[in-house]
Amino acid sequence: MTKRNIFYSLLIIAVMLCACRGSSKSATTSQSANSSIKEAKLLSITHDNGFTKVEITNPWDTTKILHTYILVPSSQKLPKHLPKGTVVRTPVKKVLVYSSVHSSVLRELQSGNTVKGVCDAQYFNDSIIDKGIKDGSITDCGNSMQPSVEKVIEMKPDAILLSPYQDATYGQIAKLNIPIVECADYMEYTPLGRAEWIKFYGELVCQPELAEQIYNKVVEEYNKVKKSVADKKLKRPLVLTENVISGIWNVPGGQSYMAQFIKDAGGDYPWKDDKNTGSLTLDFNQVLAKAQTADYWLIKSPNMHTFGALKASYSLNDKFKAYKTGNVYICDTNTSHFFDRFPFHPEELLKEYFKIFHPEVETDYQLQFFHQIAQQYCTDD
Repeated sequence: MTKRNIFYSLLIIAVMLCACRGSSKSATTSQSANSSIKEAKLLSITHDNGFTKVEITNPWDTTKILHTYILVPSSQKLPKHLPKGTVVRTPVKKVLVYSSVHSSVLRELQSGNTVKGVCDAQYFNDSIIDKGIKDGSITDCGNSMQPSVEKVIEMKPDAILLSPYQDATYGQIAKLNIPIVECADYMEYTPLGRAEWIKFYGELVCQPELAEQIYNKVVEEYNKVKKSVADKKLKRPLVLTENVISGIWNVPGGQSYMAQFIKDAGGDYPWKDDKNTGSLTLDFNQVLAKAQTADYWLIKSPNMHTFGALKASYSLNDKFKAYKTGNVYICDTNTSHFFDRFPFHPEELLKEYFKIFHPEVETDYQLQFFHQIAQQYCTDD
């Protein structure tokens, strides 16, 4: 397995685990009554005279604040009396990003040229980033776990965008007096909640109206699919996700982000009565007992394009109904923009699932993330 494939395997697990957010308790939120945020539970944005206050709730202890940012336009002097928090001058014009999902959302906000540095460049499936690194307009700052401090200092970013983890300290980077923007969007509890974080990134680049327009369109399209499921009173097929890796099968908990997608797209889920918001760590037999009759099987993998490959990865995979009927759909994480696209466009993934789960309903949508394994490969690798 290549380093890239290992990375994507770990990323898939990370998305499902949502940093081991396995509690069944609902999150409390720090949102002000004046916050412009509606769906996101970990984000609050309030506008005051001369500045914007952004609060991020700690995903691992929702009674606490992870970080407070005070956004002040660079065109004006700093107000004399500001709340406590990290001051960020806006619009940011030069940023270092650790993940391609955030370079992608900045580009959608017409601010892609603000990305002047990246970490983990080898995992950016992005021709624009690749070109920028080659021509020197974008700095490769090395490994995200230990970035090159010298290169970061040399590029002088206005802010560093990274995904936080529990009890993170960020090493020497935290001592450079550069605002670290902790992008905890991946820890949100619902698809629309995560997508709403585009409003925060819109504030950073002074594109709040555009961010609002994009998000409102996402909500409209997402809810249209949900309504279609309800109006048509469709039969809900049973859906299995992921696959066993090294004896472990991680499946989304019943109250998880990904389980919500399946429900909203008109699917049934074997663990729908489970109360966990994170991932369940099971063995093959546990999954087989619960999901052997699943009508559809969705797998995110860089190297699972045939039924032969699926069976070779685990000899008992052919015991599932979906395998026998050919209803196995693969997302190739080497070539697909799945991880870059769906966080801020959950309506596209919802349409994708709806198209797969309900082929009896005619839609104009064309699959862009998943493809069905061809029947003729049932016995050939």
